[in-house]
Amino acid sequence: MNRVLINIKGVVQGVGFRPFVYNLAKSLNLKGTVTNTADGVAIDIEGKDITSFIGRLPKEAPPLSEINKIDISPMPFYGHKDFEIVKSRDSGSFTLISSDVSICDDCLKEMLDKGNRRYLYPFINCINCGPRYTITNAVPYDRHNTTMSVFKMCNECESEYNNTSDRRFHAQPNACAVCGPQVEFQISNFKFQTGEATDPIKATIDILKQGGIVAIKGLGGFHIA
Repeated sequence: MNRVLINIKGVVQGVGFRPFVYNLAKSLNLKGTVTNTADGVAIDIEGKDITSFIGRLPKEAPPLSEINKIDISPMPFYGHKDFEIVKSRDSGSFTLISSDVSICDDCLKEMLDKGNRRYLYPFINCINCGPRYTITNAVPYDRHNTTMSVFKMCNECESEYNNTSDRRFHAQPNACAVCGPQVEFQISNFKFQTGEATDPIKATIDILKQGGIVAIKGLGGFHIA
């Protein structure tokens, strides 16, 4: 097989699947493209080590992914010059999106590091954690189809997003305190008092200690505390 089209269905969007495919293909010196579709992920790939690529694909897939079906179709050799992640296609009918994932160890370490630019940033995320399903407005799963579309990445975040060796490579919710969502506190019942109005987290703790009810709005919905 010199060239095949591979269509993968399952939980393969929002889990770092395209970056995984990209790096696997590059490691085997294969050429072609990978893209999200409304059905899942589509791979157009050619080269000598396709058999190895196909064998490793399900075995080494990202831990958050779940492959339900793989369709492989032999194709005439095309002559791709490189391997790249290309613009998503809206073709297809339905695909599964990963659920939101709690903070990973790497992000937690960064968030607690006073020297890190994301120190105490509550919306920290990467390809291995963060919001997925609750921020999705449409498929394919791309930033412009999520509630993060209104937040333009700063230069540093965009550099991470485009860096193939970074764990935020193609992480759609990627953001920081400079360019991403911010935390704010609003009070509607003034029988509760807080001296921490400038610190939304501490103010929330104050209100809860007084027996108040707090609606915590995240990127994708509300949590009542």
